Amino acid sequence: MSQQGETHDGASGQEDDWWGQLYDDSAHDTGPAEMADTLDDRFASAVSAAAGGGDPGPSDTVVDAAPPPGGGGRAEGVLPQAPEPAPPRATARTRPAAAPWEPSAAPTGPVTFPDAPKPLGGEAPGGEAPGGEAPGGEAPGGEPPGGEPESLPSRTTAVPAPRLPDASASPPGGVHEPREDVVSAPAVDAVAYVGDGPPTYDAEPTVLPAADPDDLGDLVADTVLDGARYGTSTLRAVSVRGDSARYRGEPRRDSLLTARFGTGDSALVLVAMATGARATPGAHRAAAEACAWIGRAVGRSHQRLSEDIRAARRGDLKSGLHRLTDRSLGKLRAHAADLGIEPEEYAASLRCLLLPADPDCRTRVFFGVGSGGLFRLRDGAWQDIEPRVGDSTGDTGPPVVGFGSVPPQTPDGDRLTMDMGIITPPSPYEPAPEPPPREPFRFRASVARPGDALLLCSGGLAEPLSGEPELAAHLTQRWAKSGPPGLATFLADIQVRVKGYADDRTAAAVWEA
Repeated sequence: MSQQGETHDGASGQEDDWWGQLYDDSAHDTGPAEMADTLDDRFASAVSAAAGGGDPGPSDTVVDAAPPPGGGGRAEGVLPQAPEPAPPRATARTRPAAAPWEPSAAPTGPVTFPDAPKPLGGEAPGGEAPGGEAPGGEAPGGEPPGGEPESLPSRTTAVPAPRLPDASASPPGGVHEPREDVVSAPAVDAVAYVGDGPPTYDAEPTVLPAADPDDLGDLVADTVLDGARYGTSTLRAVSVRGDSARYRGEPRRDSLLTARFGTGDSALVLVAMATGARATPGAHRAAAEACAWIGRAVGRSHQRLSEDIRAARRGDLKSGLHRLTDRSLGKLRAHAADLGIEPEEYAASLRCLLLPADPDCRTRVFFGVGSGGLFRLRDGAWQDIEPRVGDSTGDTGPPVVGFGSVPPQTPDGDRLTMDMGIITPPSPYEPAPEPPPREPFRFRASVARPGDALLLCSGGLAEPLSGEPELAAHLTQRWAKSGPPGLATFLADIQVRVKGYADDRTAAAVWEA
């Protein structure tokens, strides 16, 4: 019967070979070895044989192979005993015979080691004197001069352990207070801040936002960085949590989306950035949803949009993108109603940039609603090309009754009906509140020139860029002639801090080859 309980009814009728060999009663039990075979025995035997100073004694035999079946006789590989009495076996109190790699006699002076690499200050690591000798005449390892070490000398130079930072440098107990003297280490060829002094808050993140174990997908990373290159343009995009949010442990209110729709020269690149309403608990969710909905709308219409951009159909682009933006923000307001909150508490500004992948098309299209900035670096100077929304009284537009060229009454004195007979229900409030103002739609289609750098950013960067001349001058020096920077360098440039500006910063820059 096998180990699994199966029987073998073959012609031989024999059991499994390995089972019979393992449990055969006729097999001789090896039992304990007749000679001593401990770790000390083996070590003493090996040391004595290697030193050539005599063979091991009777108790120092080393067995290299198991004894043959049947017991008697010495196993093969056992070192023969010498006719002379062997030196006593090494014990815990007796030092074994010296091996070839050991010194022939105990050192008579301080033990020295090969010179270790010296630090820039000229002192050996760990406070040792140059040359490897410990200060005060002691040998490394704490041995007194002339003493016999208890272990074999080592030829390996120890590497000193790195110094741990001072614990007093970290805020105790997770309490972070604003500090005037904290300045982040500047990157290569970069500065930590511009202006008349360092900002109040810490330069690096301090407190993480609170997390819900049942909704971890709601967490927002402190920093998002992306980039690409299509046609003649190179894109760099980043979104960074502001100093104020880092200090208070609030999530980043800005959201960033970079997406490519289509393939080849007909592909269209979308950069969308949104900023949630200030001092509202769901600001980061509203911003993320605004980017997702405009991305879905543009992605479904990317073929038509790409054709309109290449054909320079400015009117069609403006009207089409206006509809897509209104539809996306309308879904945001509808979601606010589902959540049972006011639309103003679940709103977001939205700014987008469309970049065709066709290298023969240099048209760059901006559209959006809300605060932010659109700048262009051309010939070493910044240009503010944010579309201006004019006063409604200055827009003539087509003739409208009561506004423009159509008089409110006929030559016969008959007054024209202005409201088409539609009665407006009275407001329950007196006086009736004014409806919330709607942000105007902004649109611009510009043709890029070689060497241009187009910068689209949220209000967190647009405000210091417009209000602090040193920041504009710094970015001019960084970007005017050096071309598109790497991702890490672009992040360092965007993070240059200005005192008094602590909001999230989101920016997308496009360099033209």
